[in-house]
Amino acid sequence: MNEYAVTVIGHDRPGIIADVAEVLAGLGLNLTDSTMTRLRGHFAMTLVCAGAVAAAEIESALAPLTAGRTLLVTVREVGEDLVDAPSGEHYVLTVHGADRLGIVAALSRTVAAAGGNITDLTTRLAGNLYVVVAEVDAPGDMADLAAAIDRTAAELGVEATLRAGEADLM
Repeated sequence: MNEYAVTVIGHDRPGIIADVAEVLAGLGLNLTDSTMTRLRGHFAMTLVCAGAVAAAEIESALAPLTAGRTLLVTVREVGEDLVDAPSGEHYVLTVHGADRLGIVAALSRTVAAAGGNITDLTTRLAGNLYVVVAEVDAPGDMADLAAAIDRTAAELGVEATLRAGEADLM
């Protein structure tokens, strides 16, 4: 069984998810992981699917969705060994503050320097207020990571909170 990463980006419109999911199901591909969002009128989706077809066949089947040049679709084979295994403890980082250049860059560098991995990140701009919510897997003591984040947040002039996250319940 092959696994593929499929990305779809472009102008949002009703039915994109249905169109892509129907094509993949028609090819016998099982959707195993996905994230989809709308960003200021643009649609962005990344998904992982598994099945016994070739990447070229998937690209060909999805090609009609790109005909109007409002969507870009890519297909890439991924290894089955890339199973998402958490490393360390799970935390949620929230940041609020005036919008300014470099907030995500500085805070993500702080997390990485502490050996952490951001596994999900959402940002929103509401007027001049910038909001970041990130899920973080990090080794070691939460106090050390929280102190590093507090220092970076103070330098940026934003408020940041790190709290223990809850495991996904399914």
